[in-house]
Order: sequence, then C-alpha cells, then structure tokens
Amino acid sequence: MNNEQADMLLMEIEEKMEKSVHALERDYGSIRTGRANPNLLERIFVNYYGVETPLKQIASISSPEAQQLYIKPFDKSALKDIEHAINTSTLGLPPRNDGTGIRLVLPPLTEERRKQLVKDVERLSEGGKIAVRNIRRDGNEQLKRLELTEDDEKGYLEDIQALTDKYVKIVDEHTKSKSEELLTI
Repeated sequence: MNNEQADMLLMEIEEKMEKSVHALERDYGSIRTGRANPNLLERIFVNYYGVETPLKQIASISSPEAQQLYIKPFDKSALKDIEHAINTSTLGLPPRNDGTGIRLVLPPLTEERRKQLVKDVERLSEGGKIAVRNIRRDGNEQLKRLELTEDDEKGYLEDIQALTDKYVKIVDEHTKSKSEELLTI
C-alpha cells in the first residue's frame, strides 16, 4: 500500500514540476522581444462593464507586421477602456486608436534594454528553479512520512531527485532559448 502511495506521490510531484515550467513559459511569453507577440498583452486586464476582464477575452489580437500589434475589440464600446488599460499598464507602449481598433508599435530594442531583459529572464529562471526545488523538498518530506523500507525510500528519493534534475534542465533550456531570442537583432 505504501509503495502505491509513493508512486502516486511521484506522479503528483512530476505534475507540479511540469506546471511550474509552464508558468515560467507564460512569464517568458510576456517579456518583449524584438518582435510583436500577442502574449505581451497576456497580463492586461480591462475594466469591462465594471469587471476586470483579460484583454484577450474581449478583443482579437493580431500581429499584422513584425513590430506591430493590432487589437480589435468585439464590442467597439470597449475601445476607450482598452486604450486606458494599455496606458496604465507597464508595457510602456502608446496605443494608437484608429476608431475600430488599437495599434501598438513596438520600437526596436536597444542593446542596453536587451541586456536588461536577459537579466529579467534569468531572474524568472531562478524563480522557476526554486519552485521546482521546493516541490522536491515537499515531496521528500511527504515520502518520509509514508514509512517505507529504507531501500524503497532511498529509491523513491533518487526518483524525486531525477525529476528535479530533469525539470531544472528544462528551465535552463527555456532560459537559454529566450535569452538568445532577446539578443538576436
């Protein structure tokens, strides 16, 4: 019975680690590279009829050019609210309202800004690794409470460490990829 619990715990740990990596990928998606990406607007919420609503739920977002995003609301009455949400966000991009939609033109990144963004990516990466290690620690503690034989416990602890190594390596690969993307002009 305890081995079944340990197997279930391993599956749960892996699922949590995978979710941590996906959360990190979402965070990376909101970091601006040299190209327009609708994910930049992932964290923009619009006050739509008194409810804070994600922008992507009330408008279509496209990238007609490499350096431009176009936001077309499903309801034209939301145009001013969307414009206000973008202005008050941390994007730092001035919205251009053309009456039917909003254009966001992304200026080219300076070398200094690219290096700063790489530092942000590395900071997020470290947070992702810490999350994975915390999951490992919690898993190890839960495993030790199962009162397994010494050999079984050692084997499961090694399995948890192998999962941790696997997901830390995945975080490193995503970080390297995002950093290279940022430094590519």
